[in-house]
Amino acid sequence: MLEKLHIGDNNFTGPIPFNLSGLQNLRELYLNKNSLSGVIPPSLFTLMSLEHLDLSSNHLTGQIPEFQHRLPLDTIDLSDNKLRGPIPQSISTLVNLAELYLASNDLSAVARSNGNNTLPNLRNFRMSSCNIEVFPYFLRASENLVELDLSQNRIHGQIPNWVGFIGKASLLYLNLSHNFLTGINKLPWEHLNTLDLRSNLLQGPLLIPPPSILYFLMSNNSLYGEISSSVCNASSLQMLDLSHNKLSGEVPQCLGNSSSFLEVLSLRSNGFKGTLPLTFEKPSQLRSLDLSENHFEGPLPRSLVNCRSLEVLNVGNNKVNDTFPNWLGILPELQVLVVRSNQFHGPINTIMSEFSFPKLRIVDLSYNEFTGHLPTRYFENFQAMKNKTMPDKQYMSGESSYYHDSIEVTIKGLEIELVRILTIFTTIDFSSNNFSGEIPNVVGKLYSLKVLNFSHNSLTGYIPEALGDLTSLESLDISSNHLTGRIPSQLTSLTFLAVLNLSFNHLHGPIPYGRQFNTFENGSYAGNLGLCGFPLSKGCGDNQTQVQPPVFQHEEDDSGLDGFTWKIVVIGYGCGMTLGLFLGSLMFLIGRPRFFVKLAERKLPKKVIRLRRTVADIVVRRN
Repeated sequence: MLEKLHIGDNNFTGPIPFNLSGLQNLRELYLNKNSLSGVIPPSLFTLMSLEHLDLSSNHLTGQIPEFQHRLPLDTIDLSDNKLRGPIPQSISTLVNLAELYLASNDLSAVARSNGNNTLPNLRNFRMSSCNIEVFPYFLRASENLVELDLSQNRIHGQIPNWVGFIGKASLLYLNLSHNFLTGINKLPWEHLNTLDLRSNLLQGPLLIPPPSILYFLMSNNSLYGEISSSVCNASSLQMLDLSHNKLSGEVPQCLGNSSSFLEVLSLRSNGFKGTLPLTFEKPSQLRSLDLSENHFEGPLPRSLVNCRSLEVLNVGNNKVNDTFPNWLGILPELQVLVVRSNQFHGPINTIMSEFSFPKLRIVDLSYNEFTGHLPTRYFENFQAMKNKTMPDKQYMSGESSYYHDSIEVTIKGLEIELVRILTIFTTIDFSSNNFSGEIPNVVGKLYSLKVLNFSHNSLTGYIPEALGDLTSLESLDISSNHLTGRIPSQLTSLTFLAVLNLSFNHLHGPIPYGRQFNTFENGSYAGNLGLCGFPLSKGCGDNQTQVQPPVFQHEEDDSGLDGFTWKIVVIGYGCGMTLGLFLGSLMFLIGRPRFFVKLAERKLPKKVIRLRRTVADIVVRRN
């Protein structure tokens, strides 16, 4: 007699046979990862020997049938289908049920069971992305629950007190992220190691996590008040994300050194103040530190040199007062360094060794008070930006799926928050400082560079022809300097170039045309009275090469952004691979993507006016 049927991960189509009553000895049925359609046959839930059922990742529709009383089912996986309607009340009669997976369906209603029926042996329950609006009441007596995932739903209001009794002594994993929860009274779970409450409407002070916690994720809420030093009792803490809240006060001195296992610490976009208090003793496993968008003062803590695994350091948009942290160059894994919009000052003319910053590929020093010449020796050391071979396209997140590093980049005056960072993304932004001198030719050897921004400085000399070797470049902004000479024709070889801004310099002569130069509008060249040729209305004289305008549909500039329109951006992104990947992937992020466009008034670089709108909204409006 047939007891096991495992035919998952094939290309089966069509409905499941409606009459299965003859399979009374069947204990395991795996039809997952096919293309099955239609409804679940009610006869399937009358098989009195069935223990394991997996119909996940199909195209099944309709409602979940009622279960035969006291079936021996141990595991049910109906996730990733198109099921709708309520979970039947009879599910609470499955006393042996240990694992129930219903994620990614449209189960908009949850039946309220009656009597003493419970799921006493339920250990794992996943019901994310199902549009439910209340907590499943049949869980109320699941005392042995280990994993509970109700993320990406529409659950509103306060977390009910009875939820605290679910798996009080057994619960290890609780994910209620991306809902509309407003409050939680306490965290009663004794052995909880993962708590994910991101992207809710939580208010009130920050709760103290249990000492057993490994991942404490509370970002994108409205929590206020200070961080208690009691959080340092979590000696095994690996990830603490409190970003995008309303927390304030000073950060406890113990936090940076509270756990030798700490890998991610994000306090971004809060109201923290005071000097950067964190100290990191050896050995530190810290991989990502984001303290941006607060009110921190003073210098960077020199103990960061003990964080030999550090890949991302972001202290942007604070009041940090320091010189360039050349001592960070000894960190072997540092890839992202963001110190934008602070009070860093002085020249960048000291280098620790010829191996400084070996893996750095994103560096943002914009909106500070740096002076002197551009740091030629550092550009020579940026080995990760010299690679001509593309690495694999991945997102920076270490080995964790809970946290993804994010940064802001400035492209033609637009500040874009990228909520995930591709490993192939490379950028240098030294804009809005007081750098002087020429652009060094060595920049042309940073072959993998995607974004280069030297705008709003006091740079002089010619535009180096070597920039034409940056064949991966997608955005070039050297506007608002004192550059002279002609625009090198070598720049037409930049076939991925989506954004070009050479405005407000002292350039002269004909504008090159061909390839990407056919798409740039007047704003790319504004404020250079000596330039001529398409797209400017000023023609070139007899002693200069007269260029003819190419034939293509020219979009009227009505954006008010110095000739910069979102239609051109979209066209450019279609040519620019990395930025196109950013747009494409971020549009499909689940939940509440924090991908905003901010309009900066470039004539007042220290008093930035920001206008936040989603990219999707802008594209719709502009089209």
